[in-house]
Amino acid sequence: MTSGMETTGPKLWTVLARAYRHMAEVLEASVAEEGLCLSDFAVLEVLLHKGPLPISTIGDKVLLTNASMTSAVDRLEARALVARGSSDEDRRIRVVSLTGCGRRLITDVFGRHEQEIEAMMAELKPVERDSLRCSLKRIGLKAAEIHAERTALRQSRLRGCRKDRESG
Repeated sequence: MTSGMETTGPKLWTVLARAYRHMAEVLEASVAEEGLCLSDFAVLEVLLHKGPLPISTIGDKVLLTNASMTSAVDRLEARALVARGSSDEDRRIRVVSLTGCGRRLITDVFGRHEQEIEAMMAELKPVERDSLRCSLKRIGLKAAEIHAERTALRQSRLRGCRKDRESG
């Protein structure tokens, strides 16, 4: 199914962004049916698959700031879905773990989450999934490379401006 029009980078970005938005809407609605927001779901999912972890480690994995992580853990703890404890190695480190209730909830919710994602991906044949995964990975790596180059250039310019101010 081709339109005869060239698929430019900006057109591809638009299609990718819209597909992501529609998929996210479905998944957010599903998680919300359980009274969870996406950040709470992400915390529970990490604990399900990785086991008890320090709060900062969970935040790194789900891309939440320390303040957002604290809020998420507070909400989950209030619902008796997680428990905070101290690390055996360093009592200053707070470790979060699933409670029995939390494990049952996230196991159920994650199972439905997986089924919904599979249903959306059913449009693609296995070879198309593999191709898309590889393509998206390459795009992500290229974007990370461009971001790193721009960050380095920006930092270099800032250092140059500081030297100019100091010398002039």
